[in-house]
Amino acid sequence: MKDFNEVHEQYEPMIHKIIKTLHIYKDKDDYFQIGMTALWEAWEKYEEEKGSFTGFAYSTIRGRMLDVLKREVKLTERFTYPDNEEFLALIPDKSKESMFEAENLLAHFEPLTDTQKKWVLYTFIGMMKITEIAEREQVSVSAVKKWRQGAKAKLVIRKAN
Repeated sequence: MKDFNEVHEQYEPMIHKIIKTLHIYKDKDDYFQIGMTALWEAWEKYEEEKGSFTGFAYSTIRGRMLDVLKREVKLTERFTYPDNEEFLALIPDKSKESMFEAENLLAHFEPLTDTQKKWVLYTFIGMMKITEIAEREQVSVSAVKKWRQGAKAKLVIRKAN
C-alpha cells in the first residue's frame, strides 16, 4: 500500500467533504484532526482482501466524527444552563432576610453611633475585615479600629447593666 503522506494528500478532500455533509460549522479544525486520525487508523487496519480502501476510509472517518458529535450533544444536554432570567428566578431572594437580620441586630445596639453601627453590620452581617470596611467607607484602618473599640466599650457597659 501507499505511504501515508500520499494517502493523506489523496483523502484530505474527503475529510473536508464529510465535515461539510455533517453540517459541522464549529470547531472545524478539531474535526479535521479527528478525521486525519481516523484516516491514519483506517490506513493501519486496512486489509486489501476485504474491499476498497476508499469505502473503508470513508466509513471510518464519518463514524468517528459522528461518535464525537454524539458525545458532545450528550455533554451539552447535561451541562446546559438556563437563561439568566430563568436561572435567577430559581434562586431564593435572601435580601429581605438580611435586611431583617440587620434591623433586628441594630435594635440591640441603640447606644452606638452611626459609624459604630456600620462596623457591626459590616463585620457580623457582611463578614468583612477591617481593611475591607476601611476601603468601602474610604477611611483609614485606624478609624475603623476606633469604631470597633467604641462599639465594644458601649456594648460591654450595656451588658453589665
